[in-house]
Amino acid sequence: MKFTFEKEKIVKALNSVTKAVPVRTTLPILEGILIQTNDNDIKLTCYDQELGIEYIIKDCSVSEQGATVVNANMFSEIIRKLPDTEINISINENNLLVIECEGSLYKLATMNPDDFPELPEINVENSIEIEQNTLKDMISKTIFAVSTEENRPIFTGCLFEVKNNKLNVVAVDGFRLAWKSKFLQSNTNDFSAVIPGRTLIEINKILLDSFDMIKIGIAKNQALFEIENCKIVTRLLDGEFLNYSKVIPDKWDTRIRVNKNDIANCFERVSLISSSSIEKEKKYPVRVNVEVGKITISCANQTGDAKEELYVTTEGKNLEIGFNPKYLLDVFRSIDDEEIFIDFGTSISPCIVRSVEEDGDYKYMILPIKLKNE
Repeated sequence: MKFTFEKEKIVKALNSVTKAVPVRTTLPILEGILIQTNDNDIKLTCYDQELGIEYIIKDCSVSEQGATVVNANMFSEIIRKLPDTEINISINENNLLVIECEGSLYKLATMNPDDFPELPEINVENSIEIEQNTLKDMISKTIFAVSTEENRPIFTGCLFEVKNNKLNVVAVDGFRLAWKSKFLQSNTNDFSAVIPGRTLIEINKILLDSFDMIKIGIAKNQALFEIENCKIVTRLLDGEFLNYSKVIPDKWDTRIRVNKNDIANCFERVSLISSSSIEKEKKYPVRVNVEVGKITISCANQTGDAKEELYVTTEGKNLEIGFNPKYLLDVFRSIDDEEIFIDFGTSISPCIVRSVEEDGDYKYMILPIKLKNE
């Protein structure tokens, strides 16, 4: 195997495929990157047996065809630190991978490409196409609400549901729920699949903030994402996802309209007291009092107390309710617009946060924490 390519091309490919290299594994071959030539194309593949990423670098100068596997982290770090010029790759008589660039020369041990696991063949049953910037926005607005608790694996992923030609992406962790929807440009069948959160985090790093399209294909137990020269394969999560449409309240008793940055800054400051408890195992909620024209945000524990008052537009009843401030701060960071609605029911029922500007295609639900009388 012998070929030459521009550094810029392979760095882009490495940035994508190495996201599928496992952090820890007992199989050294999975720590490798499979390098294959096909005419004048170079194919790079990494696969941890749950997430696989393949990238084809087109129009390289290939003088000898072949395939090999080399440690992915070592190879990618060397390539990134080489000068920005042409790089020559070859296999020598000792089966070492030789990297040459100007005055630099590196030789790396290789592994047998026949031992590298093949990416699964996916017989796509349903598929959609969506702009990369749209999908990037949908993932960003939901992924933070995915559960990290492995005892409920189905909630460690996001539901991708196509219904009535609209894509709904939903994440839930038992305490909160994030839902983002978008109408698709072309007609497609209804379907649903739960995609692992880790996969979506890595895909979001690859997606561009552009109008270029990404194709998503769903099979029985696998999903396929195709972006130009890049192909991403992932397993789907098994189980029954929450029937989210039945748990999101459609009525409110109390509503506030507030500048997102103003209320976020208040919660940031008060949360300093909330998270500074001497008794680290205890969780102290932030208390929110809604009165006519203003809200009071407060917290008290052994280390001190804090209180912030903020003048807002209010409708409905007065209310006292408690929250984990992190859950509210997460959604404040994800909303792009300046003003938000926060809709409340009772002090023990979930509240809804959404943008004033968006046409109901993004909602965030959070369960309150029961307050103790002081």
